[in-house]
Amino acid sequence: MKSILLGSETQAAFNHLPQYVGICKIKVVAMLVITAWVGLMLAPDMNRSALSQIMSLLGIGLLSSSAAAINHIVDREIDKKMARTRHRPLAQTQLTVFQAVRFAILLGMVGSLLLFYWSNTLTLVLTLGALVGYAIVYTMYLKRATPQNIVIGGLAGAMPPLLGWISETGQLDVQAWLLVMIIFIWTPPHFWALAVARRKDYQRANVPMLPVTHGSEFTRLSIVFYSILLYLVCLLPYLITMSGNIYLISVLVLNTIFLYKAVCLYINRSDKAAMALFHFSITYLLLLFIALFLDRWIL
Repeated sequence: MKSILLGSETQAAFNHLPQYVGICKIKVVAMLVITAWVGLMLAPDMNRSALSQIMSLLGIGLLSSSAAAINHIVDREIDKKMARTRHRPLAQTQLTVFQAVRFAILLGMVGSLLLFYWSNTLTLVLTLGALVGYAIVYTMYLKRATPQNIVIGGLAGAMPPLLGWISETGQLDVQAWLLVMIIFIWTPPHFWALAVARRKDYQRANVPMLPVTHGSEFTRLSIVFYSILLYLVCLLPYLITMSGNIYLISVLVLNTIFLYKAVCLYINRSDKAAMALFHFSITYLLLLFIALFLDRWIL
């Protein structure tokens, strides 16, 4: 009888596999793992095996997925009110809260074990700290409490390059913090562009995003300010000789386009311009970190 029950539970879990994958925010987690991988590759070579590195990245990815699942659980009522998120599995009750919580715990446990065995204690502690920062501090409190939610909470999402670096070295080096700073400054204009285009959704859900509390014009001006700041911060790795000409050329091209789109959004004041910046910002971050990798390993 017990084996039959276990078999039915396994079959049920398999039947809900698309929904379980859906609450992991796979595209977002993939981006986080890529930035963690770049951080790992830029770190000083410690002669770790490829298997150890892969398992470390997998652990970071699983804990990130656990945080994403918790975000879905906490935000399920908000998600029902927003056009962008109302089709999510928990908003559609395609999964129960119990199923999602159990899944999030499983991901967190497996990810923690991988980091504990294949990486180091500092990586495990900081990755768990990032999980708490995003899933608890940001999702449960900041998102509902202040229009600066994405600025303050963005630190958790900016941690993966540092985590990748530390998984290799076990040390909090300045160069790794520069990578964190890039993502930290990138996050507000990236997310505010989406918030401008979806401001009615956030207003309906009573989420105090900046366009809701301070208006779209102030938000667009803030996006331009952060885009300029991002341009300057991205030059730092080159200025401290952490990177070379491939990265510098990439920064000049990518950040000029980013700033141009931010200015276009400020002038045009259209949702189309906001979404254009939002979509480009994703490509921008991916290409920027690829440039960091190529600059280190090609030349």
